[in-house]
Amino acid sequence: MPTVPRACALPVSMKCETRFFIRRCVSASTGYRSSYVQIRSPTFFVVIGSTTFAAVIPTATGTEARSRILRLRVTIEPAIDATSTHASLVEPNMLKRLARTTPAPWICNRCLQQSQHPRRFNSSLASALYGLSASGKTDDDALRKVFDNASFWDSFRRASQKEKPSGIIGNKYLTHPEGFIDFVTITIQRCNAVVQRVSAAQSIEEFKYMVKDLDKLSDLLCRVIDLADFVRGTHPNRKFQIMAVKAYHTVFQYMNQLNTTPVLYNQLKKAFEIPDVYESWSEEERIVARILMEDFARFGIGLDEKTRKRLVDLSGEIAEVGNQFVEGMAPETLSLRFKSTKLKGLDPNMAKALTKWGEIKISTMHHEAQAVLRFVEDADVRRETYQAVRTASKPSIARLEKMLKLRAELAQLSGYETFAHMTLENKMARTPEAVNTFLKALYEDSRPAVLADLNDLIELKRGDAHQANFPDRINAWDKFYYTQKMLANMEGHYRQRTPDSLSAYFSVGTVLQGISRLFDRLYGVRFVPKETQPGEVWDDGVRRLDVISDTEGHIAVLYCDLYSRPGKTPNPAHFTLRCSREILPSEMEEMAHMQHRFSSPIEAATDGMPVSYNPERNSYFQLPTIALICDFSKAHHPRPTLLNIHDVRTLFHEMGHALHSILGRTALQNVSGTRCATDIAELPSVLMEHFAFCPHVLALYARHWETDAPVPMPALENRIAIDNRNQYAELESQILLAMLDQAYHSPLAAQKGFNSDKVYHAIYNQYASVPEPAGTAWQGFFGHLFGYGATYYSYLFDRALAAKIWKDVFQHNGAEGSLDRGNGELYKNECLAGVLKDGRLAKGGEEAMREVGRWGIKETGK
Repeated sequence: MPTVPRACALPVSMKCETRFFIRRCVSASTGYRSSYVQIRSPTFFVVIGSTTFAAVIPTATGTEARSRILRLRVTIEPAIDATSTHASLVEPNMLKRLARTTPAPWICNRCLQQSQHPRRFNSSLASALYGLSASGKTDDDALRKVFDNASFWDSFRRASQKEKPSGIIGNKYLTHPEGFIDFVTITIQRCNAVVQRVSAAQSIEEFKYMVKDLDKLSDLLCRVIDLADFVRGTHPNRKFQIMAVKAYHTVFQYMNQLNTTPVLYNQLKKAFEIPDVYESWSEEERIVARILMEDFARFGIGLDEKTRKRLVDLSGEIAEVGNQFVEGMAPETLSLRFKSTKLKGLDPNMAKALTKWGEIKISTMHHEAQAVLRFVEDADVRRETYQAVRTASKPSIARLEKMLKLRAELAQLSGYETFAHMTLENKMARTPEAVNTFLKALYEDSRPAVLADLNDLIELKRGDAHQANFPDRINAWDKFYYTQKMLANMEGHYRQRTPDSLSAYFSVGTVLQGISRLFDRLYGVRFVPKETQPGEVWDDGVRRLDVISDTEGHIAVLYCDLYSRPGKTPNPAHFTLRCSREILPSEMEEMAHMQHRFSSPIEAATDGMPVSYNPERNSYFQLPTIALICDFSKAHHPRPTLLNIHDVRTLFHEMGHALHSILGRTALQNVSGTRCATDIAELPSVLMEHFAFCPHVLALYARHWETDAPVPMPALENRIAIDNRNQYAELESQILLAMLDQAYHSPLAAQKGFNSDKVYHAIYNQYASVPEPAGTAWQGFFGHLFGYGATYYSYLFDRALAAKIWKDVFQHNGAEGSLDRGNGELYKNECLAGVLKDGRLAKGGEEAMREVGRWGIKETGK
């Protein structure tokens, strides 16, 4: 069974696939150089702050740990297996399998969840446990007010401020920065207990618990790593950031040691091969067992020491060079100068601000360069500006090419033809050939619309009295200018100078109220505002929403950090801070005999965070805990924060990621929620965008913040038409970038004399409707090549899937289908092939990818 990795919601340079066992990560989170220490004694020493503690890891003799180390010393004791092993920090799919076998069919996460009965485990009693209002109407009203009414919010959040501090997101270790020390210490102590239990397993009964034990081990480590990763990038307190960074690297290093511990792999393999044990496992356990075994193999279990050392070194070098590439992207020409008389059409205020002694200085890295391309009438000025903004510096290109060559070497050393083959092996696509089949099918489907849009621009250029050069051809530097003129003609004046009066109908509170109502109609879940305890949130503006099911009670926790503040990232993001998992009886027993600060064993087992009780299984489940990050401007009372069309779509998109975690709950965290194949990770979020402006959905929420009048549909439809007018040009651009990504991770990168400029221009000259001018080198700005190497096609793939599901499921029997509970249940419970009633999708691969490409991307609902 192929691996089902998770796609984290991280910034571009930090995108990773995350799951333990393995936590497969493109190490873009740090720029530290690799450090090497000789291992001789039997202890794993961890230093956080001024505290040192030890952890013992069973592993091999005479080994040397190689990894990125942050104030960390690693030592390993002799153990059962005599095979040497190394700690490593590696890119996804980095290492070859122990034995190459015919791949099993790709199975999507929903297939797994469908096979589990009962699928949802949380008790309806949870609502009473958490003091939630019994009145849905009251909750619905409060949901809008906590975001839109400043007085109501102030009173709401103050109601619980005298309570005892709870720690970040309810984690009772994290009431202060140094709490990370205890959190890490206890986590590694608990992990060691699991490792020792797995290593010592001999009886059939002990082997039957093997998968659950390893999944628990995975969850314990991800609890620290996921939360520490979130805190270091989001928390405004510098001390919390520093301690989170140290906790992250400490546990990451410990985990890498476990990933290369042969005894764990050997014990799991032994359990897998015992018929009585295998038959006792649920389908979920069998799939997780296969995932873990393949992940162990990819981390190099069984490889010789020399090969392993080179792979580890390559991994670290790729991470370092990749970070340098992303952080050092810059144009070859930093600025341009023009006589002010040549910039006719530029906004007068901008032109005045940029003018000095009759000259205008244009920075090629800032927004004024884009304004020149869109508004300035002089074609020569636009051409020079386009050439500058599309040409990366030579050092940027050199770093990119070095990273690509290192990846090619790594793939070949690992036994793969290319880096793309290595990366795609466990995705739905499975091979680069299948990805290219999809992209070319999508290209052919969209080609007529792209050329039709281009002809519209040519007609506009022909009628432009100011242009005499090449009237029958759109050049690359013409495209933005005439597209802008077309959009301006559609709305009567330049779009950028038009105030968005429609925003009055989309306050943050009404949009979230609408999403909650939509989820209630389709899936039977809704949002209920919950007071936070002191220290639970990292900023006073963060709201907590509990997710309540009409049949199962409290099923998830959602933190909404939606407003801008100094130092906060402007990029919207979704973070799964804790996944669903059943708490094992052995954990309760373990915590009952362990000294801890909590009031009960279940609190100790879950770090004090929310759980629900399932009376049918007589067990507890930890609740998915999610954070949504946006950067909306904060309004001043009495006016609420109002969203433009793009912001509304963004909020629906990010809430789609949250829905994935909310509905995708399982007993084992390795296959829960967003821990799915990366090429379908965006499907729920992209599908949610289709709902945002559907008339039946708009009726649930789009009302004027002050008068409560419904949104004027003609004005909204006009605005959406303007926003979508350029969609096929944007689609072509994304197809070209995805093709370029595949070409850069093909055999070309391993060839002597590899030149990324030549590959870039070859792709664009063959496929682009408007050829790229000679001499440009835009690939030096393609930062996604680091975090999304060989998988950039994924967003296009998910857009095609989402458009098909929207049309064939939610609009099949008319527009009212967007609120039909039966459609919601179908989408929630069925696998992808079942939702679309197309068996070709069940196995993935080239045939499935070709078919999805033929569907094209029809986004009329957006």
